[in-house]
Amino acid sequence: MSKIILPTLETERLILRQLTLDDREAIFKWTGDPRVNKYMIYPLYKKAEEVDAWVETLYQDDKKLDYGFVLKATGQLIGSGGLYYHEDIDVWSVGYNIAYDYWHNGYTPEAMKRILEYAQSKYKVRAIAGTFALGNEGSRRVMEKFGMSFYEDTEYSKLDGSETFKAKTYHKVFF
Repeated sequence: MSKIILPTLETERLILRQLTLDDREAIFKWTGDPRVNKYMIYPLYKKAEEVDAWVETLYQDDKKLDYGFVLKATGQLIGSGGLYYHEDIDVWSVGYNIAYDYWHNGYTPEAMKRILEYAQSKYKVRAIAGTFALGNEGSRRVMEKFGMSFYEDTEYSKLDGSETFKAKTYHKVFF
């Protein structure tokens, strides 16, 4: 299967671009950090090479928009996020993570807003939804900055089944 090529996007402070295997070490800085990984669905990566399998799954579907967040000022990759379309329910899910040292600077909502703008220009985005674990206040605030609001109580588990979280799903309907 050929890989999808996403356009590079920009915000005031960020360049949003596809992730590659060359980004392994930078990605590992957050996927291998227990503070960042605490609520992620992926298990905590113990070595940088574990990032490769995840990166290889990206860009195989034109309705899975995964972007790396790169600081314009330094060229440093600091996080990633995007939208994924669920055709069965006609909703785009939001997901993101960012290196701990860059939390609370507004980078995630800035990046996700631009990714959503791109998705809306290319696709008919009817609704977005996102789920966050109780206690993950940063993720809740990002969703609220998008104008998302409470939809339902739920739960989710890490992909390896090691932990299950009580959670909330937030959503926003556009039309």
